[in-house]
Amino acid sequence: MRIMITGGLGFIGSHLVRFLLREDPAMEIINVDVLSYAGNPANLADIETDPRYRWVRASIGDHDAVAAVLAAQSVDCIMNLAAESHVDRSILSGAPFVTTNVLGTQILLELARTYHVPRFVQVSTDEVYGSLGPEGWFAETSPLNPNSPYAATKAAADMLTLAAFRTYDQDVVITRCANNYGPYQFPEKLIPLFITNGLEGKPWPLYGDGLQVRDWLFVTDHVRGLWTVAQKGRPGQIYNIGGQNERSNRQVAEALCDRLGISRSVITRVADRLGHDRRYATDAQKITKELGWQPQVNWEAGLEQTVEWYREHEKWWRAIKSGEYRSYYARQYGTPGKDSPKR
Repeated sequence: MRIMITGGLGFIGSHLVRFLLREDPAMEIINVDVLSYAGNPANLADIETDPRYRWVRASIGDHDAVAAVLAAQSVDCIMNLAAESHVDRSILSGAPFVTTNVLGTQILLELARTYHVPRFVQVSTDEVYGSLGPEGWFAETSPLNPNSPYAATKAAADMLTLAAFRTYDQDVVITRCANNYGPYQFPEKLIPLFITNGLEGKPWPLYGDGLQVRDWLFVTDHVRGLWTVAQKGRPGQIYNIGGQNERSNRQVAEALCDRLGISRSVITRVADRLGHDRRYATDAQKITKELGWQPQVNWEAGLEQTVEWYREHEKWWRAIKSGEYRSYYARQYGTPGKDSPKR
């Protein structure tokens, strides 16, 4: 089987690439990733010489570059993880989010039809549902009510994907996940930011009162869910993938302080994010009942694994936080649209 994964040098994408290569010895992966700020070839350094893996440096918004990949080799499935994804960045400038998340998804859908790709998996987020009150959970039938430019572009991409199913009978499925955490997460996100700031002796900026609640999903559970949906999901359906681990941002920060042996005084309240959603909680009964998936990594074990990974991979995150990795890879790799050279 040959899978095209877009955004495979990112946090979730790199875990998915590695998982699939372990899962099936006959698996081949084509990774289409433009190497934007959050993409990092070091995320897949352990498999970059595997003959079953190939990285093409291209944007999903580059029609001709992606078409060239699909024309050269047939693929059995496209799994679209490529996205501009950080809410704060979308608040500062929404245009790149529209270009990648909306236009890029539409180009992929069109090319999947042109080259007769049997299945298309659109990887989305529970943020498209907006904000919950203190009770209840998001179901796949919940109305979309995105509150950030990022979430709005992901909702638009979901609508385009469903439109492809209804208009062209294209075989598509959509996943909407809870907040991911785990190794290789870009250190602008809450958990790796707090861990790495703790290891550097820096304060931990906590938005507002810190009582915003998220459902936390360990990344390896997420990629298992993605592959389950890719294999067994019904065409035209949406599947929530949740961790069943609701925690407030303050509870997360306090748990990390305790795990790192750091005084909670490092938690520093800062002005709240614009349009900050108060609570997300994801009902994952559908994927569990229909497809048999459920999370395997509980909160305590996942947090311990994550903290230890960042302790042991200081070189990885220091290169990112200093910006050194960006200049290095700019010198090391070719122009977008070309296969990357092997190191």
